[in-house]
Amino acid sequence: MKFYFTYILLCVDNSYYTGMTNDLDRRMTEHQGGKKKSCYTYKKRPLKLVWYIQCTNPSEAIKIEKQIKGWTKRKKKALIDEKWDDLVKFSKNYTEYGKPGSSTGSD
Repeated sequence: MKFYFTYILLCVDNSYYTGMTNDLDRRMTEHQGGKKKSCYTYKKRPLKLVWYIQCTNPSEAIKIEKQIKGWTKRKKKALIDEKWDDLVKFSKNYTEYGKPGSSTGSD
């Protein structure tokens, strides 16, 4: 059976990169080696794999990747830290929850 992975990397500048691959070890080697200068992670090395999920269907892995790419940084952090209550809280409508640091919301 072939597997596909959706993954999140922590970059040296404290940003996150979300990707999808069918070979996680190979892809990590490519990221760390700086295979392409035009890639987001090229100038953000070293990188740390902080989360991944294994799928048997490439369409599912792509769907999860696209979903996570649309998330805020704090929502990604909640996923990585397995803080399920925060993940739910940060999934609320932005106007309902408010901006981080505002009187209606907090990080």
